[in-house]
Amino acid sequence: MGRKRLLKRGWFGDTVSYLYLTVLAIVAAFPLMWILLSSVKGKGEMIGDPTAFFPKTLTLDNFRTVIGQLHFGSNMGNSIVVAVSTTLIAITVSALGAYGVVRFFPKFGKIMTRVLITTYMFPPILLAVPYSIIMGQAGLMNSRVGLVIVYLSFSVPYAIWLLVGFFQTVPLEIEEAARVDGANKLQVFGRVVLPIVAPGLVAVAIYTFINAWNEFLYSLILMNSSEKMTVAVALKSLEGQEVLDWGVMMAASAMVVIPSVIFFMLIQKKIAGGLAQGSIK
Repeated sequence: MGRKRLLKRGWFGDTVSYLYLTVLAIVAAFPLMWILLSSVKGKGEMIGDPTAFFPKTLTLDNFRTVIGQLHFGSNMGNSIVVAVSTTLIAITVSALGAYGVVRFFPKFGKIMTRVLITTYMFPPILLAVPYSIIMGQAGLMNSRVGLVIVYLSFSVPYAIWLLVGFFQTVPLEIEEAARVDGANKLQVFGRVVLPIVAPGLVAVAIYTFINAWNEFLYSLILMNSSEKMTVAVALKSLEGQEVLDWGVMMAASAMVVIPSVIFFMLIQKKIAGGLAQGSIK
């Protein structure tokens, strides 16, 4: 009898857990699904019945308007260039910086990382004027390079602080064994150390890419021409139209959200795999 009760409790508990997780998944996915379905609705459906979930007619006219008339594709290209460049540079600089802090400055490592993380004490709006002055004097206003530099100033300190903890878990004996086998310092760093801290690098990549992709304030301030606007600013500019077409707005919103979702879906397996390998080791 006791065993049957335990089986019933286990079955009941699993059922409740799965139902609870299913509800949470639906709640989390509902806004994205609503945006995607609203973006393919016919003209006037959003105004006629804004609460309708499924479209009456499927059409891609909203996407044609966004790409053809509003030239949203160029804004997507600007965001991709800025976000990818920021991510790659941030990963390279922060990995080298964190490794140097852990291996060459072990006593001052904690102090250095705390000093780096203090940059997040200042709200972004407080630094908008100084950054604008610096970029203007450097001739980097209305430039993707200037925007990347600004994003790096925020992402690199946090990335170094995050990666220091990962590099501290790498045993020094592994590096010494690789050096005995004939590997130089660069080979040890690239072939031995980096694969071990891969989950940290993936976390930094996700954090940096999503922040650079969604950033609005500095893109609005530093970019003056519509040709170099990022998607966040271009999406906001749609609200300034005299007649707001909600179908077009949903299509543009879908184009903004989908790349972040795809990027996370492609990279989430590496996060889980890296964490599993780290726990086994």
